[in-house]
Amino acid sequence: MPMPSPSTAPAPIRLQAAWRLAGSLLASLSTLPAVAGEVADRVKQRGELLVCIWPDYQGISYRHPKTDHLIGLDIDLSIELAHDLGVALRHVDSSFQSLIPDLLGDRCDVAMFAIGVLPQRSAYLSFSQPYLSSDIYAVTTRGNRIVRRWEDIDQPGVRVAVMAGTFMQPVMARSLQRATLVVIEPPATRERELESGRVDVFMTDYPYSRTVQRQEWTHVIAPPQPFNVVPYAYAVKPGDDAWLQRINAFVDRIRKDGRLAVTARRHGLSEIVAKP
Repeated sequence: MPMPSPSTAPAPIRLQAAWRLAGSLLASLSTLPAVAGEVADRVKQRGELLVCIWPDYQGISYRHPKTDHLIGLDIDLSIELAHDLGVALRHVDSSFQSLIPDLLGDRCDVAMFAIGVLPQRSAYLSFSQPYLSSDIYAVTTRGNRIVRRWEDIDQPGVRVAVMAGTFMQPVMARSLQRATLVVIEPPATRERELESGRVDVFMTDYPYSRTVQRQEWTHVIAPPQPFNVVPYAYAVKPGDDAWLQRINAFVDRIRKDGRLAVTARRHGLSEIVAKP
C-alpha cells in the first residue's frame, strides 16, 4: 500500500513526518562546527530579521482575514526586537507543526509566537528565558448541556478537540481517560467544529481563550486548580549561543524597561506575564 502524501496523510502521520524531517536536519547540523554569532551576522548582513509566527494565534500573532493586518503581543514585540537590532522586519508564516523544520532549515532567525517549552521541542531547539506562562482552558458553547464545568470534560461520549501541534495535544492525550480526543487539522478550526456540534469542547490556552470569550456564543471554563501550566519562550536553532544570548538579553530588557508589561496590558495578557 503506498504511503499517504503529506497533504493527504492523517494528522499523526503528518506530525511524525515533521519530526523525522526535524531529526534529519538536526543530525546534519550536528556534523557542522558551531559558529558564534552566525545568525546575528546573517541578520546584520541581510539588514532584515526573519521572525516565524503562527498567523492564526489570536492575541499573540494573528492575521486579520479581511485586512491582512497582523496583530498581537508577539507581533508588537517582534517589531521591538527588530528596532533594537537596527534592522528591518519580515514575518514568516509558520505553525506549531512546522516550527522545528522552519528554524532548523533557516526559514527564520527566531520564532516568536508564545511557544510552550516542552521536552519534545527542547530536544531540537534552544529556548530563551520564559516571558509568559499559561494553563489550559476549555471552550464550549453557552447552550451546551453536556459540558458546563471542568469536571464534565473527561466523561464518556464527550468529544474534546485540540489543535494539531499545540502543547494541548500531548497533555490531553495523556490526561483523558473516558472522553474522546479529536485533533483538528487546518484548514479546519476548533470554532467551526464546536459550532457544528462535531465536538463538545476544545482546549486552548489563556491568550486564545481571552479572544474567543468575546464571542457571544462561547463559554470559557478555567480549571478549578492549576492543571498544566507551561512556560512560553522564544525559540532559535541550537548551536549559536551568541544569538541565544541576544534573544535572552532582549527578553530581559523588555521586562526591565516595561515594554513587556505595557504590551501585555495592551492585549489583555498581563495575568500571564512570567515572573523573572
